[in-house]
Amino acid sequence: MTTRISDLKKMFGGGASTGRQFGMIFTLVGIILLFQVLTDGLTLDPINLIALVSQYSYILILAIGMLMVIILGNIDLSVGSVAAVAGIVVAKAMATFDLSWPLAIVLGLLLGAAIGAWQGFWVAYVGVPAFIVTLGGLLLFRGMNQFIGNAQTIPVPAEFRVIGSGYLPEIGPDTGYNNLTLLLGLLVAIALAFREVRMRRTQRAMGSDMAPTWVSAVKVTLLIAVVVYASMLFAGGRVGTSFPVSGIILLVLVVVYSFLTNNTIFGRHVYAVGGNALAARLSGVKNKHVHFLVMMNMSILASLAGMIFVARSAASGPQDGLNWELDAIAACFIGGAAVAGGVGTVTGAMVGGLVMAVLNNGLQLMGVGADKVQMIKGLVLLLAVAVDVYNKSQGRPSLTGMLTRRFQRVPEVEPTPVPAAETSRPTS
Repeated sequence: MTTRISDLKKMFGGGASTGRQFGMIFTLVGIILLFQVLTDGLTLDPINLIALVSQYSYILILAIGMLMVIILGNIDLSVGSVAAVAGIVVAKAMATFDLSWPLAIVLGLLLGAAIGAWQGFWVAYVGVPAFIVTLGGLLLFRGMNQFIGNAQTIPVPAEFRVIGSGYLPEIGPDTGYNNLTLLLGLLVAIALAFREVRMRRTQRAMGSDMAPTWVSAVKVTLLIAVVVYASMLFAGGRVGTSFPVSGIILLVLVVVYSFLTNNTIFGRHVYAVGGNALAARLSGVKNKHVHFLVMMNMSILASLAGMIFVARSAASGPQDGLNWELDAIAACFIGGAAVAGGVGTVTGAMVGGLVMAVLNNGLQLMGVGADKVQMIKGLVLLLAVAVDVYNKSQGRPSLTGMLTRRFQRVPEVEPTPVPAAETSRPTS
């Protein structure tokens, strides 16, 4: 019996993992099931799921960039204002100067890079705390948004709206479902199976402790079942809808940034600087360079999120981006990021963001007022962090920290040898 329990603990992540490290995933599932009952099945209705992804994809994109900022031990308060100013510049470029929508997207990304370089310079090379720099950015770029747009709403062309309100097109025979969405689900299922097989081969080659084959089989079967069920829900909505294009963009970013943070030198440097800046510097990491690039990356993703929101809204307005930074920060902390930095994963941030999205959506379906929704979301954030802090103070494992512990990448620092003459004591 003890052996079977030990094997089950390996189901999600190897010998060091336990079921508790995926507590937030179980919480997400529990919230979905709870609202599925309370809303008489509306939560998992295809129309609602499609709208959920479309409505919250830009917040989840912000959470990806915010996660890297938080891993460094910083906070970016300007992302909502950066998104707003990028949206208004792109909308006005297309409306006033007849700029084509592909070039407008490039313009928005370049503007985000320039803003990120501006803020990154003050943080990395001048040494002003990111909190202060981005607080100034929040005010500066919010005012810039209203100045450029003259506090007016500027519509965007239909071609541009595809990135925010478009769906996978209908192709192939009439199956009663959107075939491209089903194909996307199939590809994800194959990728999950391939990833598990590859991980087991790597563990075998390295002589690592491996979970039994039946554990991996159960794990992959459960994940594939969830993917297949979800893809059928998204593919079975009303005619003309399917998995949103903004969701495709989000999935691509999740894959890219998961690889970037876990499998690249730069990703290791981000975790190293966030975990122990002095040790990272002694190991040869260019701390200022890392801070600069992470701040720039955040503003680029904020610009992308702003353009997706404008495309979905069909127009850019002076109130775009309000409080977006708060939702992005909440997603990261609920998903396991540490306030002190050095801990967090892209997957965890996505789970945290989905918890907030499903909670917000479920309460709205139940007819709960916006004021009460904000109060409940604030209490959920406070409770999630408080439980984590309490567990740490009592010497127990951190529930959210365990979610990402095995992904920390802190390089070891070789001790500097001290000459014997400096360590020997003079004799009297």
